[in-house]
Amino acid sequence: MRAPCKRSGEKDEQEEGVAAAAGRLAGAPEAEECSDVDSDSDREMEGIHGPGGLVKDTLYLRSCQAHSVVPASCFLRQGSTPELNLRHHGLGPQGARALASALTSNPYVKRLDLRDNGLCGAGVEALAGALSKSSTICDVDLSENQMGVVGAQAICAALTVNLTMQKVQLAGNGLEEHAAQYLAELLLAHTGLKSLDLSYNQLTDHAGEILGPALAENTGLTELNISWNHLRGPGAVAFARGLEANIFLRVLDISYNGFGDPGASAVGEALKTNNVLEELNTSNNRISAVGALSLGLGLRVNQTLRILVMSRNPMRGEGCFGVLKSVRDNPMSALEVLDFSEIQVDREFDDLASSVKVLLPALHVKTAAHRVEYRKELLPVFTPSLPASVPK
Repeated sequence: MRAPCKRSGEKDEQEEGVAAAAGRLAGAPEAEECSDVDSDSDREMEGIHGPGGLVKDTLYLRSCQAHSVVPASCFLRQGSTPELNLRHHGLGPQGARALASALTSNPYVKRLDLRDNGLCGAGVEALAGALSKSSTICDVDLSENQMGVVGAQAICAALTVNLTMQKVQLAGNGLEEHAAQYLAELLLAHTGLKSLDLSYNQLTDHAGEILGPALAENTGLTELNISWNHLRGPGAVAFARGLEANIFLRVLDISYNGFGDPGASAVGEALKTNNVLEELNTSNNRISAVGALSLGLGLRVNQTLRILVMSRNPMRGEGCFGVLKSVRDNPMSALEVLDFSEIQVDREFDDLASSVKVLLPALHVKTAAHRVEYRKELLPVFTPSLPASVPK
């Protein structure tokens, strides 16, 4: 785990690194090694990759010197490749400030991965300025950086004015209900954003009440991962109502929240009218048999959902039977995978599954006794990386 973030006015203490950096800036820069680059990249470390690369490296080195941080060799070795991967490099707020200065003049980076760098709110604020001006970066991962509400406000404001951005990952950042308003503003303003990962945060009921209306009005987002949060009660219902009105979202992961039966019922209502959603993960949401039956009402008429995951809910065999029965009653169902993992079913369910298989031969049903390999079909938003602070 990263050390707690310092206040934005404090300087990072990197005595050894600063001393080493100061001695190297005049010559060939060195820093922490990049795991995926071998010695063949030494020429790039020396700046032999064109005038643009020399300018980029010079700006970065000067910025590192100004902020008293060790240069990251991965950045110097990047050359003109479109992806800059600096995850787990311990940049901290000062390293983020140094990097931000160089990114503003970098015409090559399209995907920026800064996961788990202890950037904190101050570091994200610095990067936000660079991202707001970038015309090339379209995919950014700022997960596990303890950004909090300060970082959320800064990054959402930056992305609102940068319509180039298409994919943003903000998982594991301690985002609470105070950050929800900034996230909602982003959903309302950014029509080009296609994928948003908000998993492993602390978004609560009130956050759901804020994000739901924004989701209803959003035009453009196709993938949303809000798993491992605290959406429950009225917040879960409000969020599900947003899904009902949304006409763009294709993949939604709401697993590991607390939607319960009221939330499941609201999702069922949404599925009655939503004709776009294709993949939905509702696993581990405290949905009982009653809630499962309510959700099943939407499956009786829905014609677009292909994958539905309801595993690890206390719905028992009764709930599984009711959901599958609703699917059977819909001859226009598009379902290909129905996942009831970790839920025990009985012989009556097995008999129903056999009869449904005749009507819908493409459907695979997964229970505690039947395993179906389907995850390879899922889009990336369904398989988020665990934050460093969460045990696997």
